[in-house]
Amino acid sequence: MALLQKGNRVQVPKLVRWQFKMDTEQVLKVSVTAINVWSGWQTFYAQMDKSGRITIPKLTRELLRDKEKSLTGYVMEVMVEPA
Repeated sequence: MALLQKGNRVQVPKLVRWQFKMDTEQVLKVSVTAINVWSGWQTFYAQMDKSGRITIPKLTRELLRDKEKSLTGYVMEVMVEPA
C-alpha cells in the first residue's frame, strides 16, 4: 500500500527495491486501486524514476476516480511485477 503523492506518483520503498533487485531501466507491470473508492483495479506499464517513484497515467487516474475531484492523498494498493 502506498500514499498517492503530489504529481500523481507512488513510491516503491527502498527496501523492496533492494530485496527484489529492481532497476530504474526495468519495465514494470503496475496494478493500482484506490482504497475506499469503488473502482476496481487498473493496470499499466511503467518505469521507476531514480527515487523509486512511479507516475500513474492520466487515463488510469480518471478510471480510478469515483466522483472525487482528486485522488491525491488517497491510500493506493499497488502491485508491481516485471513485465
